[in-house]
Amino acid sequence: MKKYISILLTLTILFSLSSEAFAIDTSKVDVTLEGVGNYLYETVKEPAVGSVGGEWAVMGLARSDMDIPNEYFENYYQTVTKYVKDSGGVLDNKKYTEYSRVIVALTSIGKNPADVAGYNLLIPLGDYEKTVWQGINGAIWALIALDSGNYDMPGNPNAKVQATREMYINHILEKQTSDGGWALSGDVADPDVTGMALQALSKYQDNDKVKSATEKALNCLSKMQKENGGFSSYETENSESCVQVLVALCELGISIDDARFVKNGKSVLDNLFTFYDNGKGFRHIHEDSTNLMATEQCFYALVALKRASEGRNTLYDMSDAKKLNANSDVAGLAGKNADVKKMSITSPGKTFADIVGHKDKTAIEALASRGIINGKTENSFEPESTMTRAEFATIIVRGLGLPQKSNVIFKDVTTNDWFYNYVGTAYSYGIIKGVSENEFNPNGTITREEAAVMVTRAAKLCGMDTEMDTLAVRDSLAQFFDYVKASDWSQSSLAFCYNEKILDDSVMDIKPKEAVTRAEIASMLYNMLSLAKLL
Repeated sequence: MKKYISILLTLTILFSLSSEAFAIDTSKVDVTLEGVGNYLYETVKEPAVGSVGGEWAVMGLARSDMDIPNEYFENYYQTVTKYVKDSGGVLDNKKYTEYSRVIVALTSIGKNPADVAGYNLLIPLGDYEKTVWQGINGAIWALIALDSGNYDMPGNPNAKVQATREMYINHILEKQTSDGGWALSGDVADPDVTGMALQALSKYQDNDKVKSATEKALNCLSKMQKENGGFSSYETENSESCVQVLVALCELGISIDDARFVKNGKSVLDNLFTFYDNGKGFRHIHEDSTNLMATEQCFYALVALKRASEGRNTLYDMSDAKKLNANSDVAGLAGKNADVKKMSITSPGKTFADIVGHKDKTAIEALASRGIINGKTENSFEPESTMTRAEFATIIVRGLGLPQKSNVIFKDVTTNDWFYNYVGTAYSYGIIKGVSENEFNPNGTITREEAAVMVTRAAKLCGMDTEMDTLAVRDSLAQFFDYVKASDWSQSSLAFCYNEKILDDSVMDIKPKEAVTRAEIASMLYNMLSLAKLL
């Protein structure tokens, strides 16, 4: 038996695992996993977004050794994508565990929860108050979800209180009951909630407070365990309580044969099997028939045990998850610059009072929801106002998701200017040039021809073919009465923008020297990013 390897070295030191830490006979576990896995695959043929027949089945099967076709998981991902798109990125206005559950499932199949139909499902977990609104479960599952893929804590621009991992850890510690465990309410520990809390805290055992709380909780669970090895929640002995305790032990690297968790010769695994009905799944309580919720949870608990016994990543350490159709998550065109990335939605439903009925409303909302363009105020966009050259450079850099650089050669752009890094970045990537060798004129109003040139350069970075010969340029611009007024240096860019419908070609005049409006700029960038498959 391989030595059980914990995710963190601190866990190995803490629990001093030997090669016999999970030296259990897994033959019965293996047979049960195969039978229940096949049952779930046949029963949950089209997993949906939901706590039953959805994420837990997907996660369990993905983390198991079952030979499940990639198509099964890909179909689930498409279901999630449609659900997220239809709901405008809002899985629930109150229960943020909805986001956590979906994040865990997506991570288990190697999909990126930060970009699902353009929405970043991690961002809601950056709102501390909304995440813990539903109680300790919110904090527990936020940690499990974020740690499943080792995701950075997402910044949430709409949060009154920006969350940190430490805040969620402290919230859990503060809710510990006087008897050492955790509960949804009251001061008497519940095995389910205690088990889940331990799962969330398992990665933080190098924290002295967490370590102390963990030892108290383990002692609490040991005292709660019944003589038959099982556990009761709300005075009812059930399989799901066994599940959460078993998974907690596996996440912590504690053998199920640990003396603290064997009563009258019976372990939590022994008790779990008493709920199994061969070929039909697991029961919630002994008196009931089998049901899907209990079966899904018992299955992933056995998967956790199997992984632990083989010294593999724990159930919730998904750094070993296989990516499905790796290329499908790569947004954009094949020839784009490697630094260009698709921007996720960070403010779903963002809009402004003064764009109601405006023809460019869709474009403005799409960019604003991704933090690419801002309003003049929180509720006002001023669509017909103009934009400075520095502001335009800023939204181009944001729109392409470019890493910021400070390569500025213009004497009229200083480190004290808010746009310093944006102008430097745009210059570094060849999107902008100065009005002279060492001047940019950042506060000058951008014209239509200038905007066309910058958007065309950005389009080339995005992998679009922007080259046009002289004849093609002339043919494209000849439809406009005033095309001869366009500067020579702008004509090919204007032709490209009109050809690709980045600019509206239904107008009679280009008006190349005219100041372009904020709404038109939003439309240009939106159209270009759409063509580049970056929206």
